[in-house]
Amino acid sequence: MAEGWARHLWEDRVEVHSAGTQPSRVHPDAITVMAEAGVDISGHRSKSVDEVRTIPFDLVVTVCDNAKEQCPVFPGNIRRVHRSFNDPAGAKGTREEVLAAFRKTRDEIRAFVESLPDLIKEESPHA
Repeated sequence: MAEGWARHLWEDRVEVHSAGTQPSRVHPDAITVMAEAGVDISGHRSKSVDEVRTIPFDLVVTVCDNAKEQCPVFPGNIRRVHRSFNDPAGAKGTREEVLAAFRKTRDEIRAFVESLPDLIKEESPHA
């Protein structure tokens, strides 16, 4: 969902790459709730960090504690931003309760992605 929001909100200003420490699939409920918000992630695929290891990043954003701990070190002077979100894939309950968990995480991630320029400014030693 973070990749979807970053592409949707910042597509004309940044190059976005997304990868995980334990790639599997893009969850169908993530696709559903992002579509509700007007963002199509149905063509996205789950990638390993090994697939992006050679890309020269300016910024690495992690969105779960596990990823923060296992994220490889990328060469260069890279800014890192971390924010942990609940993984809605583990939500239990009725269909509507599960979708509500995905919507909550979707909306939290959107607010976070929207705030990234300000967060980066605040964390920069040159700001």
